Amino acid sequence: MQFGGTADAAASQAMFEACKEAGINFFDTAHTYTGGSSERMLGQFAKLDREKLIVATKAGYTGGSGRNNIIRQFDESRIRLGLDTVDILYLHRWDPETPLQETFETLEALQRSGKIRYIGVSNFAAWQVMKAQAAANIVGTRIDIIQPMYSLVKRQAEVELFPMALSEEIAVAPYSPLGSGLLTGKYFSGGAGRLSTDKRYAARYGQKWMLDAARALSELAAELSIDTATLSVAWAAQNAAVTAPIISARNVEQLKPSLDAKDVMLSAAVYARMEALSPRPAPATDRLEEASS
Repeated sequence: MQFGGTADAAASQAMFEACKEAGINFFDTAHTYTGGSSERMLGQFAKLDREKLIVATKAGYTGGSGRNNIIRQFDESRIRLGLDTVDILYLHRWDPETPLQETFETLEALQRSGKIRYIGVSNFAAWQVMKAQAAANIVGTRIDIIQPMYSLVKRQAEVELFPMALSEEIAVAPYSPLGSGLLTGKYFSGGAGRLSTDKRYAARYGQKWMLDAARALSELAAELSIDTATLSVAWAAQNAAVTAPIISARNVEQLKPSLDAKDVMLSAAVYARMEALSPRPAPATDRLEEASS
């Protein structure tokens, strides 16, 4: 998401190479990211190792999930990426205006033609995923992967999305495990980033309890002598439903602590201490006596 935005071409390529060296083979972009620069850069970097990589992009953040818009945006994405086939195409968000049959007939046709391998949805509620999955099944395909927001301070996915994914064997690639930088602790030392420059992100992560959780996490990280970003990504990755969290950064230095998380297995005690730093979301039932038994 940073390629061509907060990260110029050199910084973006350096991060791509650092990921490859660390064993990362899954790269996520979108039609809407940085005016197309993200897809163009990723396509250029991925050329030499294309067969070893999983490349995902998204369509429909703007213009809806109708056939014409999906085809137009995806064609633009393939040209930018320089790829005949994209491994995963996500619907970027739920579109209440377009019939699901039209959307999934379009995606199934792209899949059947070999232009995409897997279908994903991003920012869907669990009921939306299952409604869409029913439409996908009717036309002979399925949703293979979902992309929800998930971090120590954004845990709603634990209520229904994660149990659904485990039950239905749907992969999960959650984004923002660092809470858009809040959980790195940088804002407490005067650092800048989205939360200080973007009102939308400041509102998303500006609640007092979130700031308190981030401070407490920084204290725990200092006690354990582990970077807060490493702890945060490792915590998100360790949930049984999570296939691979999506990490992001502006440069290699900022990226490294997140990459380090892939070699960290939190003890049950540390995981529980981290979980206790933020409220566990209420279960999706009023029968609390049964949910807690």
